[in-house]
Amino acid sequence: MASAAEQMASNLSWGALGKATDLRNRIFYTLGLLIIYRIGTYIPVPGIDAGALRDFMEQAASGIGGILSMFTGGALGRMGVFALGIMPYISASIIVQLLASMWEPLKQLKKEGEAGRKKINQYTRYGTVALATGQAFALANSLQAGDLVSTPGPFFVASAVVTLVGGTMFLMWLGEQITARGIGNGISLIIFVGIVAELPAAFAQFFSQGRSGAVSPAVIIGVIIMVMAVIAFVVFMERALRKIHIQYPRRQVGMKMYDGGSSHLPIKVNPAGVIPAIFASALLLLPTTLQTFSTNGSTGPVMSTILAYFGPGQPLYLLFFAVMIIFFTFFYTKEVAFKTDDVADNLKNQNGFVPGIRPGKRTAEYLDYVVTRILVLGSLYLAAVALLPEILRAQLSVPFYFGGTSILIIVSVTMDTIQQVQSHLLAHQYEGLIEKSQLRGKRGGGAAKKGRKGPARR
Repeated sequence: MASAAEQMASNLSWGALGKATDLRNRIFYTLGLLIIYRIGTYIPVPGIDAGALRDFMEQAASGIGGILSMFTGGALGRMGVFALGIMPYISASIIVQLLASMWEPLKQLKKEGEAGRKKINQYTRYGTVALATGQAFALANSLQAGDLVSTPGPFFVASAVVTLVGGTMFLMWLGEQITARGIGNGISLIIFVGIVAELPAAFAQFFSQGRSGAVSPAVIIGVIIMVMAVIAFVVFMERALRKIHIQYPRRQVGMKMYDGGSSHLPIKVNPAGVIPAIFASALLLLPTTLQTFSTNGSTGPVMSTILAYFGPGQPLYLLFFAVMIIFFTFFYTKEVAFKTDDVADNLKNQNGFVPGIRPGKRTAEYLDYVVTRILVLGSLYLAAVALLPEILRAQLSVPFYFGGTSILIIVSVTMDTIQQVQSHLLAHQYEGLIEKSQLRGKRGGGAAKKGRKGPARR
């Protein structure tokens, strides 16, 4: 039998969305900030030679330049103020979270609750500024070395660094505002919107290649089928759960005795979501971002070797990508998304227990065992979805960038945002039911008072 929450969820409609004023305001707020982000991708960095940059990006669109442009919503291809995108913030988050799991001072900060979390976020912002400054300086020098600047010189480098770092920090602020006051995860939505905005142009270019005969119809049909199959597979895996039976004993509250009950602790096959793929992509793109725009042979021998072996479709590129995805799936799940010690403590505080397992440490060990087994499947699923399109794209010579990471981000962010919208709608319906019950109670109380007769006089 369906629960009350499931019955209410099945009755959700556009009418309920229209009545939820707070949710509607959150959606409009989110859309407004995302529109501001899209406008910023078209504002160019001062001093860029637009014609030379356009010619260069057309040549690099099917390689690493296409990957970079996809993740920045086309801002890198146009060299807009958001050309660095949100990747410096993601890279800083990776570094801080790794340090927080190994360095004792940050470990203590994590245990301080909200105050410690704010302090760690502050360190992440400082790291974002440092990484963005280094990347912006290297990118400005690479643009000059590649003859993509109309007025090269120290003034251009300084203005480009200030503009690009300011753009990244503004994007970080936008993401935080969307998370706090809008709907969905702000950082993920920014990446999601950037990818979706570039897809129509990429597919239009792909189909034009088919009309000109550069790509065979069989390849076009194969790519379409592959996209649909990968999307269906991602949706299936993101909804897959492992339910652990939880039992609650009978308990006495005051003079009342409450019967014991049972429920389930749902554990997703992929508790980390799309975060491991984003983290792995950020690390993979970090060294190549610095030398993408060097076209006059100024690249050093070390960087030339890295670019040769870590290009899209190369064996080391695929191996590094897979290892990083698997590592971050385990790391992010056990350190952030699903902490088994915290879950075991919460169950113990609520008098809940897994049948046959003692509460406390034994429960934490059992949950860690279950989660580890689940993550083996979840990490392999993420790696397969991220790598399969890369391999096929390299084998079929698809003339635009197409990756499984993009599909993972699109599907996961869409499902997460829809789930949050449904949660807000359910909360709004519950509030409406509570208000109605209170009004009925008041009306019933008033009627009882009116119907009550006073004591008879003798």
